Amino acid sequence: MGIERGTGGPQSRPAGTPRAVGAVWGLLILNTLGSAGAKTVVPLPRSLMQMVTMGALVAAFALALALNLRLRIRPSAFVLLLTLLLVPSVISSGILESGFGALFRCTRLALFIGTLWLLSRWWDGSMTFVRHHVRLYFAVLGTAAAGLLVSPGTAMPEYYGGRLVGALWPLTPPQIGQYAAVIIGLTALLVLGRRTDRTSAAVIIVPSLVLLALTHTRTATVGMLVGLALAIGSLVLTSAAARRFFVWGVLCATVAAVAFMSALQTWFLRGQSQENLSNLTGRAKVWDALLAEERTTAEMLFGVGLGDKSFGGLPIDNSWLAVYLEQGLVGLALVAAMVLVLGGVALLRPPSLPRACAIFLISYCAISSYTEAGLGDASPYLLHLALAASLLAAPAPAVSLPAPETPRRQVPRWSRDGR
Repeated sequence: MGIERGTGGPQSRPAGTPRAVGAVWGLLILNTLGSAGAKTVVPLPRSLMQMVTMGALVAAFALALALNLRLRIRPSAFVLLLTLLLVPSVISSGILESGFGALFRCTRLALFIGTLWLLSRWWDGSMTFVRHHVRLYFAVLGTAAAGLLVSPGTAMPEYYGGRLVGALWPLTPPQIGQYAAVIIGLTALLVLGRRTDRTSAAVIIVPSLVLLALTHTRTATVGMLVGLALAIGSLVLTSAAARRFFVWGVLCATVAAVAFMSALQTWFLRGQSQENLSNLTGRAKVWDALLAEERTTAEMLFGVGLGDKSFGGLPIDNSWLAVYLEQGLVGLALVAAMVLVLGGVALLRPPSLPRACAIFLISYCAISSYTEAGLGDASPYLLHLALAASLLAAPAPAVSLPAPETPRRQVPRWSRDGR
């Protein structure tokens, strides 16, 4: 952290971000990777993986507290609403309808939110956390790529339809697709904003595109394309590079759609019938059954407690319905308020690269929430939204240091006495 010297004015010292903050962000990412998914090359006991992920969260909170011992935080409507989400979570989980696991998940969510509050001290609208986000998730994708090289059969199993999974850490295809789509979008925006060179960007984007294609994840692909279109559109009026990128993107997409229509349709369908696709791969049946179940007034308001985002033994795969089931209408209103507040603030900010990155992340999470759960509990989606909140935060005021005083000219005593 250097000191900027003014000309004739007071010295100012910009608020710096310690390098250890990146370690805290990495521990939060490790915690949200989960401990259930595909079979790995070396079988890992689930209890061991849970110890690793939960231990990472405890370590993240402890390290963030050590870096911010004075508990300096910045106002954040997003984290405040996330904190309020604990209220219906604790009320419903305390009934123990979902077992003691619900209280454990509440504790996890509380530690997650507490760590975000401690990190908010360094949320100043800069791109620092974006770089941490891209590098750390690219490292996670590196484990998936390494698993593919070590054991292709394990990394692309038949029970997942030949889609790419994590062979070293149990990552599912939607997880890998989500991480790849997010860092592709953020890296592309960094190139547009001239915050990185094209060679470094290609090293990240090209392998991530390959992994995204191997996962056959439709939600991640659509979310990335729509999010990028909205983010770049927000820069079109102020950036010539964004205008050129937008025009070339539309042209390339049109040519690809015409030339590779059959291949794209095959990739998109993943061997499924039109009926199965319209039924959202069976999700609609679970959603209908969830909405049709009778509930008490308390369950409608506060839910049944934090669970594993499933209903009747099947995954819900919808953030809004998962929140409705586990945290009720109160939780649903708070989650909707989080997304709307972030979106409203992003629209009110003047065009800039941080604003574009925030729009991309908010759009991606909003689209993915339709077929993925995670907005009501500690998850990568909440980390994406927290990153958007950090980008939309007002710059921290510089700490002013008093200008050095000019030493007084010493007057000899004989002069003062008139002698």
